[in-house]
Amino acid sequence: MCQFFKRLFRKNPRETQEDLMKKFLIVGLGNIGEKYENTRHNIGFKVLDHFAKKEDLSFEPQKLGDLTTYKLKGRTFIFLKPSTYMNLSGKAVLYWLTKEKIPLENLLVVTDDLNLPFGSIRLKTKGSDGGHNGLKDIQDKLNTTKYNRFRFGISDTFSKGKQVNYVLGQWNEEENDKLPERLDKSVDLIKSFVLAGVNATMNMFNGK
Repeated sequence: MCQFFKRLFRKNPRETQEDLMKKFLIVGLGNIGEKYENTRHNIGFKVLDHFAKKEDLSFEPQKLGDLTTYKLKGRTFIFLKPSTYMNLSGKAVLYWLTKEKIPLENLLVVTDDLNLPFGSIRLKTKGSDGGHNGLKDIQDKLNTTKYNRFRFGISDTFSKGKQVNYVLGQWNEEENDKLPERLDKSVDLIKSFVLAGVNATMNMFNGK
């Protein structure tokens, strides 16, 4: 772990290392603005919004993003939807990790993935950015590829040269019909990540 994150564990009068290990930053990637709201690239926002709706949470504008918190079984979930646009997501992630003194292993980034079939979910503890600009900026700002990411498959059913239009396009009718069940499963994965840990969650949810 880099020296920056080691410093997060230094004791202070208000929070012990044990307290910090019970806090989690869950980041949904997306672009702000109504025109992006129901696009494939904004599935990170959509997953967090679905969680908030199920648990009656409300996001509030804060520095570099919209935030809400949720407590379950002694754990604190801090949900972040960056307001920096996708390509600068790392700035918001780094700011809130630092402000809340959250250890890197308690970070989970929710993002779209062209390489997975629609609705497939996969949790990973490290990896490349895969050409995803949001992940690339997070990697650059954190100076590591070793952070947890929850990849939600959007498939790659687009013709040559049409990737941008596809990613920034709206869900089709069939996808919209299947999304609610997939979003429910995504909420379950996030809860499991926080309560059961990343390895147990990977075994339980990957490919499901």
